[in-house]
Amino acid sequence: MIDIVRALKTAAATGEVRFGLAETKKSMKNGEAKLVVLASNCPEKDSLEGQTSSKIVVFQGTNVELGAACGKPFSISALAIVSPGESNILSA
Repeated sequence: MIDIVRALKTAAATGEVRFGLAETKKSMKNGEAKLVVLASNCPEKDSLEGQTSSKIVVFQGTNVELGAACGKPFSISALAIVSPGESNILSA
């Protein structure tokens, strides 16, 4: 089991990550998203889960906690990993 918080921070710092619901949807539609991470309280969690061939992980925390896990000073309800950088997030 990987440390999802550490992997998210590393991916945000060294890889290519799209933050926010609109950017995540766009990445999913374009087929760029290798992994989608949704906060447990993401308002569109149920509709997104059936929409994509990308792997989806539900973060066991709120959007505020997901933002903090990524090292951002704002809440994040969804994010898409386009490139993992130096993280092992894709093995989540």
